[in-house]
Amino acid sequence: MTPNEIPKEKPNPERVAVLRSLPLEVKEKITGEEAAAFMYCRPLPDSLLEKLKEYIVLDEKDQQA
Repeated sequence: MTPNEIPKEKPNPERVAVLRSLPLEVKEKITGEEAAAFMYCRPLPDSLLEKLKEYIVLDEKDQQA
Protein backbone atom coordinates (compact mmCIF):
# COMPACT_ATOMS: atom_id res chain seq x y z
CA MET A 1 0.00 0.00 0.00
CA THR A 2 1.45 3.35 -0.99
CA PRO A 3 1.03 6.52 1.09
CA ASN A 4 -1.56 7.74 -1.44
CA GLU A 5 -3.68 4.63 -0.82
CA ILE A 6 -3.87 5.05 2.96
CA PRO A 7 -7.37 6.16 3.98
CA LYS A 8 -7.56 9.68 5.37
CA GLU A 9 -9.33 8.72 8.57
CA LYS A 10 -8.80 10.92 11.60
CA PRO A 11 -8.02 9.70 15.09
CA ASN A 12 -10.67 9.99 17.78
CA PRO A 13 -9.68 13.18 19.70
CA GLU A 14 -10.92 11.79 23.02
CA ARG A 15 -8.79 8.68 22.62
CA VAL A 16 -5.76 10.77 21.65
CA ALA A 17 -6.26 12.77 24.85
CA VAL A 18 -6.44 9.54 26.88
CA LEU A 19 -3.14 8.32 25.43
CA ARG A 20 -1.50 11.67 26.15
CA SER A 21 -2.71 11.60 29.74
CA LEU A 22 -1.10 8.24 30.53
CA PRO A 23 2.03 8.18 32.70
CA LEU A 24 5.27 8.28 30.71
CA GLU A 25 6.31 4.79 31.81
CA VAL A 26 3.09 3.39 30.30
CA LYS A 27 3.33 5.42 27.08
CA GLU A 28 6.89 4.20 26.52
CA LYS A 29 5.65 0.59 26.45
CA ILE A 30 2.88 1.16 23.88
CA THR A 31 3.82 0.32 20.29
CA GLY A 32 2.79 2.40 17.30
CA GLU A 33 0.46 -0.37 16.17
CA GLU A 34 -1.23 -0.49 19.59
CA ALA A 35 -1.59 3.31 19.71
CA ALA A 36 -3.09 3.39 16.21
CA ALA A 37 -5.60 0.68 17.09
CA PHE A 38 -6.67 2.66 20.15
CA MET A 39 -6.84 6.08 18.43
CA TYR A 40 -8.69 4.79 15.37
CA CYS A 41 -11.22 2.70 17.35
CA ARG A 42 -10.00 -0.60 15.93
CA PRO A 43 -10.02 -3.89 17.83
CA LEU A 44 -7.48 -3.61 20.63
CA PRO A 45 -4.63 -6.10 20.77
CA ASP A 46 -4.42 -8.18 23.94
CA SER A 47 -0.94 -6.73 24.51
CA LEU A 48 -2.41 -3.23 24.77
CA LEU A 49 -5.19 -4.37 27.07
CA GLU A 50 -2.57 -5.89 29.37
CA LYS A 51 -0.58 -2.63 29.43
CA LEU A 52 -3.70 -0.58 30.19
CA LYS A 53 -5.38 -2.96 32.64
CA GLU A 54 -4.93 -0.55 35.56
CA TYR A 55 -6.67 2.22 33.60
CA ILE A 56 -9.55 0.31 31.97
CA VAL A 57 -13.04 0.21 33.44
CA LEU A 58 -15.16 -2.55 31.97
CA ASP A 59 -18.84 -2.10 31.19
CA GLU A 60 -21.23 -4.20 33.25
CA LYS A 61 -22.03 -6.32 30.17
CA ASP A 62 -18.29 -7.04 29.68
CA GLN A 63 -17.94 -8.25 33.26
CA GLN A 64 -20.76 -10.79 32.83
CA ALA A 65 -19.07 -12.49 29.86
